[in-house]
Amino acid sequence: MEEKIYETPMGPIHYWISRKPEETKGTLVFLPGLTADHRLFEKQAEYFKGKYNIFVWDAPGHASSWPFTLTFTLMDKARWLDEILTREHFLAPIIIGQSMGGYVGQAYAQLYPQRLRGFVSIDSAPLQRKYATAIELWLLKRMEPVYRHYPWKSLLKSGTNGVAVSAYGRKLMRDMMLVYDGSQDRYARLAGHGFRMLAEAIEADLPYQIPCPALLICGEKDHAGSCIRYNKAWHKNTGIQLEWIKGAGHNSNTDEPETVNSLIEDFLISHN
Repeated sequence: MEEKIYETPMGPIHYWISRKPEETKGTLVFLPGLTADHRLFEKQAEYFKGKYNIFVWDAPGHASSWPFTLTFTLMDKARWLDEILTREHFLAPIIIGQSMGGYVGQAYAQLYPQRLRGFVSIDSAPLQRKYATAIELWLLKRMEPVYRHYPWKSLLKSGTNGVAVSAYGRKLMRDMMLVYDGSQDRYARLAGHGFRMLAEAIEADLPYQIPCPALLICGEKDHAGSCIRYNKAWHKNTGIQLEWIKGAGHNSNTDEPETVNSLIEDFLISHN
């Protein structure tokens, strides 16, 4: 995949693209979760390369997309994403977001409902205010000191074992966390800002409707936050198809990539 850079007033955004040689039915936009980077979707990019246009980024402030001023909002991320997709002439995006990436996808849907062609949430949750409790929002705004003072070796272990159950998934998450080895302050600021940004987006109490075909995917062993509870409620309230991934954790696309790839492919075929 070809690496490119998009300059913003707050810093550079590194992203990778692969173009389908012939006319394509859409662009798969892969958005990694908080503190993960573009490598989170290597199994998906490998599988879908040549079938669709592919886009994946190191989100602002993450990995190669640094240095970056950490004062942006979730809507800023969605706007930058749209600017990059427009520059690359990637029309009719199908956003596939894991965890925080799913929140960015919902912000994109709020801003550009006519452009979004499809949405796949992987171990993410709804942005609507009604789903979050007051204590959850309170905690989201106060996570930075936790990451700052937590022993790094323990944080590295819990950060990998807590999101994945497979050997591949855990090694990949460890490798992505090691980007911040020796710079725990950067990691803490990045994570703290991400959770505050999320809380503020929820408190904005916007509709965050999904205006296109959608699919919810969640690992049966996803113990990150309240993802399982959120996805059950999201499905119940909206009727959006929900698929549980047996034996997978929070990063279900790395724990069971073949299963997730198959679900995504079936979704794409059925809605194109």
